[in-house]
Amino acid sequence: MSLGAAPRPASDPPVPPEPGVRRRKIAGQAPARPAPAAALHTVGVATALLLGLVAIGAAIHEPVLIPSLAASAALVHSAPTMPLAQPRSVVVSHLLAVVAGYGTLAAMGSSAWAAAVAAGVTLALMTIGRTPHSPACATAVVIVLQTPAPGRFVPLLLGAAVLMVLTEYVASRLRRGAPKYPVYWW
Repeated sequence: MSLGAAPRPASDPPVPPEPGVRRRKIAGQAPARPAPAAALHTVGVATALLLGLVAIGAAIHEPVLIPSLAASAALVHSAPTMPLAQPRSVVVSHLLAVVAGYGTLAAMGSSAWAAAVAAGVTLALMTIGRTPHSPACATAVVIVLQTPAPGRFVPLLLGAAVLMVLTEYVASRLRRGAPKYPVYWW
């Protein structure tokens, strides 16, 4: 409806679609089920990456696998063509979460209230920075609630995010027919 057009009375019948235009139903629009080999590949690579992060953490006696990285792995490995899975979004958004998390922690202390603020600030920074990656909001929450030492946490988080991107880069080239990752680097 244009701005100058008068609204139709509620009693008018709905306007039929133009000839040859099919209406999409809202229900039943879930993604197609992946082929078994593709699903096994995706789950296998993501699980191997997460196990690798646990092994690195065990070797250095520092937790490297945090919940937000598991969510990041799910996005990157199961939906590699989405904007949320691109390297720019994965790496930069987690770094923005570091800024928001430690900034909020310094300003408000460690509480559930502060964690919620940190997640909101992270979302705002990702929106401004055009780096959508929802798991980064959880990174900010982890920082505020767990108060990890930044000198250890930040390099491990950055290293894990880069490793995740590189793992999917290699994995997307190993399986024939897989979408090539990334769609864009920056």
